[in-house]
Amino acid sequence: MSEIRMTGEIRTDYDCESSGLPAERWGEAVFKIGEEEIVLEVSVEKDVIVGLMAGDKAVWRGTLKGLQILLKNSI
Repeated sequence: MSEIRMTGEIRTDYDCESSGLPAERWGEAVFKIGEEEIVLEVSVEKDVIVGLMAGDKAVWRGTLKGLQILLKNSI
């Protein structure tokens, strides 16, 4: 069996919770609002890579450090 390198967790306001979801290389959370999707993808292969997608045309992908810089600069 492969090494667990990260775990995932999802919670909702309906007291639904799933935690400790194991992953070796990547995981994603997908939220559907009508026909739209919001996706958060995390990859831990070499560097930590984060992908954020809001529909087909709004996509950002980069390193965790790059995401931290993006969020700090947008405040």
